[in-house]
Amino acid sequence: MHLVLGPSGSTTGSLYVGSMSAITDHDLLRTCRISHFVQVLDAPWLPPLPEGVTSFKIEILDTTSADLKPHLEDACNSIDRALRSGRNVLVHCQQGISRSAAVVLAYLIRNHGMTYDAAFALVKHQRACIKPNSGFVNALREWETMWRRPMVGNRRFTT
Repeated sequence: MHLVLGPSGSTTGSLYVGSMSAITDHDLLRTCRISHFVQVLDAPWLPPLPEGVTSFKIEILDTTSADLKPHLEDACNSIDRALRSGRNVLVHCQQGISRSAAVVLAYLIRNHGMTYDAAFALVKHQRACIKPNSGFVNALREWETMWRRPMVGNRRFTT
């Protein structure tokens, strides 16, 4: 489990990315004060949530044909709500390489105005093993383009 973003004030939480093994290390979860999971995997056999931890789950396989885009808005909202309420968030998948990294990248693009390349560099620096699959990378580049379009009123301008 690796820290991606620390708290930006006394009322915001921290964002972590990791693998399935992180959710079974209750001492680590307590030490990092993790109270919210974003679980990005298709695994009906997940262990029960630790006491005091809530979860947002995205059931998706790590394949290039899996469509990540329909899940990104809700995932980013879940992360943002938790962080703004001072909760620490762990985004995890099976190995912490592709799916969880992709969701964290989407959050950084949308909520921190980063480009895909800048977000990738930040997360890669913190967790060197990340490597979203090519389908997720394409979806994230489209996501970046959507979030960089100018706003008209309260809607993104599309052509």
